[in-house]
Amino acid sequence: MSEIPRSGFTRSAKIAGVPMSHAGRRVAVASKSLFGSDREADLASAQMRTAEQMFAVLGTLKGGAMKLGQALSVFEAALPEEFMAPYREQLTKLQDSAPPMSTGQVESQMVAGLGANWRTRFAEFNETATAAASIGQVHKAVWHDGREVAVKIQYPGAAEAIKSDLNQLSRFSRLFGLMAPGLDLKSLMAELKERVVEELDYLNESKIARRFAAAYEGHPDFYVPHVVAAAHNVMVTEWVDSRPLSQIIASGTQQERDHFGQLYLRFLLSGPSIAGWMHADPHPGNFRVMADGRLAVLDFGAAAELPDGLPIAMGRLLSVAMRGDHEQVTAGLRSEGFIRDGVDIDPQSLLDYLAPFTAPAAVPVFHHSRDWLRSQFERTADPRNPDWALAFKINLPPSYLLIHRTWLGSIGVLCQLEANFSVRDEFVRWIPEFSPPEVD
Repeated sequence: MSEIPRSGFTRSAKIAGVPMSHAGRRVAVASKSLFGSDREADLASAQMRTAEQMFAVLGTLKGGAMKLGQALSVFEAALPEEFMAPYREQLTKLQDSAPPMSTGQVESQMVAGLGANWRTRFAEFNETATAAASIGQVHKAVWHDGREVAVKIQYPGAAEAIKSDLNQLSRFSRLFGLMAPGLDLKSLMAELKERVVEELDYLNESKIARRFAAAYEGHPDFYVPHVVAAAHNVMVTEWVDSRPLSQIIASGTQQERDHFGQLYLRFLLSGPSIAGWMHADPHPGNFRVMADGRLAVLDFGAAAELPDGLPIAMGRLLSVAMRGDHEQVTAGLRSEGFIRDGVDIDPQSLLDYLAPFTAPAAVPVFHHSRDWLRSQFERTADPRNPDWALAFKINLPPSYLLIHRTWLGSIGVLCQLEANFSVRDEFVRWIPEFSPPEVD
């Protein structure tokens, strides 16, 4: 894992292949469009320069940057096009790319996980990785009984390296927060550091994956590969012939966008009631499109255990917010710990702040779009708007951390898909006690 180079913050540095001087001109244009006046444009310029520094840092690290990059990539649809366009490809690549292990490293990791005679378990084993992610890579193989399987192998030293990377990146969370108050990167970093230990334990992941696979066995909409074998650093699962959801984002038909967008949200919401868990890593690399129209779901390293389903308070709060009941929304959020005692919040601003969660369910069919998400983001990132200050007053209870991150991430991905479908129907079906007002 690389150290952060000092040159990453010099004027001569290039970010995503674009000289800083060119980036500065883009910042000026984006700043004017976002904030209008010269004084506010100066603030926006400072915020965006900070973001450029963050992207430079991401380019110097490996595993930890991958974890952060994957988490941030689902939000890229929210950022202004003038700012985001040059970096989108680089950030999206962080969803499923990493340098491969050497043959010797693969051998040592397989021996550590499955024993010295590990090759006898396989009829065939492809020495070349077919995919790579933040903490491991995947090889295609044939199990001894003839089944095609995917073998996920953890990078040697991944735990120490990722923890080190995340500690370095934590130093920049406050700076990045200046660019995007609506994205609480500090909390995101804290959560990533807490979860990374769980994600590094493939035995723990295999237990959760087995639970999902059994719960969704034979489901008409989803396929979760069964676990064949697992160790602390190696996991073998059934192989899935499929293509990544990112291909639908890049070039899918509108029908594909609508269909798989709806299935994507349906899986995230249905997990708690069907499996007692919520898949909590919503970036597109974990979701694969199958030829028969089903959605295959991979990677259960990040998951929230919800044996009683989604919190009942979620459905109740969404319902009263959609009815515009200021007092009940405020009281409900206080009782759940989202608003601390002694913190005063304007009721109407609170309803506006909740719009990204309530608006999609307020109409029979919602059109997810980058423009809509940017409008929500710009509202919370504009210091002139009361919602900007509100972002710093909302507390996030620990029990809602993964739910909140997953929900926000899913909104970002759905807006990348530009998917049209009834969010309302999915909420009614899967969120307990969600009872929205009638619509025409």
